[in-house]
Amino acid sequence: MPEIRRGKDMRNSVAAALLLGALSLLASVRTATAVETIGMVRTVSGAATVTRGERTLTAVPGLKLLVGDTLGTGPDGSVGIILRDDSSLSIGPDSRLVLRTFLFSPSEGKFGLVARITRGTMAYLSGLIGKLASEKARFETPTATIGIRGTRFAVKVGEPSSR
Repeated sequence: MPEIRRGKDMRNSVAAALLLGALSLLASVRTATAVETIGMVRTVSGAATVTRGERTLTAVPGLKLLVGDTLGTGPDGSVGIILRDDSSLSIGPDSRLVLRTFLFSPSEGKFGLVARITRGTMAYLSGLIGKLASEKARFETPTATIGIRGTRFAVKVGEPSSR
């Protein structure tokens, strides 16, 4: 009888180990998908980069964008991007823009877009977030916040004045 009991204990231990392994695998898959693509670079002209954490990538058409990415352009650069909700953003020469928040889940009624431009020029053409939940789209500058109430706008951020 002790041999039967030991065999049953061994099977339970193996089953528990397999279950724990499967759960940890599911958790890692969920973590990997939590970092989802929010859009992509559509066009690039001149010097342009995407900074992601500690890495700086050369901006090229087709490069996938993530929340937290910072787009930057040189004196001759410009970048056009398209987000998953079909919003279009274009930044001109000597610009810097951070994609701070992006949430687009129409089936759950969840929307959100926050971008911060700290220098340069930017043009925006709203997609579905701007049309379905315009109050959830926001653009920040060093001195103001722009709430979207229309479908397009442009902004230029210059050097701060010395008042």
